Amino acid sequence: MFYYFFKNVVLIPLLRWVFRPKVEGLHHLPQQGAAIIAGNHLSFSDHFLMPTMVKRRIRFLGKMEYFTGRGIKGKLIAAFFRGIGAIPVDRSGKEAAQAALDTGLGVLGGGELLGIYPEGTRSHDGRLYKGKVGVAAMALKSGAPVIPCAMIGTFEAQPTGKLLPRLVPITIRFGEPLDFSRYEGMEDHRAVLRAVTDEIMYAIWRLSEQEYVDTYAAEARAALRPVDGGGARPASVSVPGREQAAVGRSAAA
Repeated sequence: MFYYFFKNVVLIPLLRWVFRPKVEGLHHLPQQGAAIIAGNHLSFSDHFLMPTMVKRRIRFLGKMEYFTGRGIKGKLIAAFFRGIGAIPVDRSGKEAAQAALDTGLGVLGGGELLGIYPEGTRSHDGRLYKGKVGVAAMALKSGAPVIPCAMIGTFEAQPTGKLLPRLVPITIRFGEPLDFSRYEGMEDHRAVLRAVTDEIMYAIWRLSEQEYVDTYAAEARAALRPVDGGGARPASVSVPGREQAAVGRSAAA
């Protein structure tokens, strides 16, 4: 009840009035049944802009720290994430990945929409980074289609570290559903998981037209720290999914 009140009475009128987001491809979202919405992650604003523009409820996996903060600020953040339907997941310890996987599969098993950011964290520079294979594992284990989504303009509106967003044009673009039923029963093959993930990232890249970097976002951010000689480690730039998709096709043959 709180979710729908918060979304329909508070967030939607406010966001449509302030940001006036343009939404494309809503017809690609199923009206019922499970599906994974996999998007790029450029800004804290992504958490509320995309789900409020979709009629169906989207459940996101949120790190536990969002729900356990102290003081007024901590309680407001926790209320916000509960309000948008986020589910707390403990990402610490050896069992963190399995806990997130099990939680996501529970959402999909209930016929709901699950929102995932395959990059695992926000982009610090507006580029698209290599996806983690958890999204592929959920897609193959659940059999749910994957809907690629591109947030455009949110990095310019509220990059990492910026508290208040700027008013810039925002576009939310959904792509055609991706069906991975051809890999049924192969969810334990690492090469297949990598190929499926890269195919998803390729679809996001096509929608967002971002520059793609073939490394994980967290590693790229860590590489910004100075190394011997005062420089920073360069990040490789390429197109996602070409070589890995070929590996996946041969594995499925």
